[in-house]
Amino acid sequence: MVRNSEVDRQREHQANERTFLAWLRTSIALITFGFAIARFGLFLRQIQTALTKQPTPANALFNSENLGVSLVIFGIIVIVLAAWRYNQVFWQIEQGNYRPNRLLIWLVTGAVMVFGILSIPLVLWRDRKPVSPNSVPNEKLQSLKKYF
Repeated sequence: MVRNSEVDRQREHQANERTFLAWLRTSIALITFGFAIARFGLFLRQIQTALTKQPTPANALFNSENLGVSLVIFGIIVIVLAAWRYNQVFWQIEQGNYRPNRLLIWLVTGAVMVFGILSIPLVLWRDRKPVSPNSVPNEKLQSLKKYF
């Protein structure tokens, strides 16, 4: 028969694994969002260039590609932190001296908030002129209409 303390320890380890997997899903979401933001920004610039026949100016430092790459890098860092935290909690459970630590939670929350705040200007602020149908050659306009 399995003793009660062994069952409790097993449950603690399973909870630790579930927490690690939640962190892993969060990091995968960050990486996916970063990839999508970077590619969508590039797509929008290419469409604008194709429609206006003029290169679209982009801020060298603050643009969607840099924000996307930053999110991907942050997602990778979250994976590393999650593995480190999982291992730390694993050994605390084994030694019977688990101590919760909210520092990692606050760090990740703060970083996600910063990335969210940095994305607001990218969504709202555009330095582009509206494209009128008269400024785009008719054959180009017709070829683009099939995509939209």
